[in-house]
Amino acid sequence: MNGRCVLASALGGLLLRVDRGAVCGLSFVSAPGMAAGAPADAPAGALEREVARQLGEYFAGLRTGFDLPLRPRGSAFAQAVWRQLGQLRYGERIAYAGLAERLGLGRGYSRAVARAVAANPLLVLLPCHRVVGSDGALHGYAGGIERKRWLLRLEERPQ
Repeated sequence: MNGRCVLASALGGLLLRVDRGAVCGLSFVSAPGMAAGAPADAPAGALEREVARQLGEYFAGLRTGFDLPLRPRGSAFAQAVWRQLGQLRYGERIAYAGLAERLGLGRGYSRAVARAVAANPLLVLLPCHRVVGSDGALHGYAGGIERKRWLLRLEERPQ
């Protein structure tokens, strides 16, 4: 069964997509600060409710990782990059070149890795917000730089 719903979060609405018992998409759909009045759906299924619960704990600073079945769709290369994103520790920051090296690729693959990171269909759950420029600067984020900055600040707080 596939489904979709919009969940309220501290950063605005999140469009959640599930398919065959796994999360296949999570993306922002509303502006930051709309959480209180965001038009959220009541999660219909058990998986949707569990995603909402875990995200709520994460945004409240009570959770450092997710235990959910994930099924992002993409090329074999993108899948490999996304698996590495899933291995990043809470609060860790890594440059695109460093991510390429973890994949066993040279620094010359930084741009290809950056494209795969940018195509991440599971924002927050696969923490692409932890990937920064080689100079530590924040570059691109599908949810917007302000959301990326907010997520990184959240993860700087002691647990």
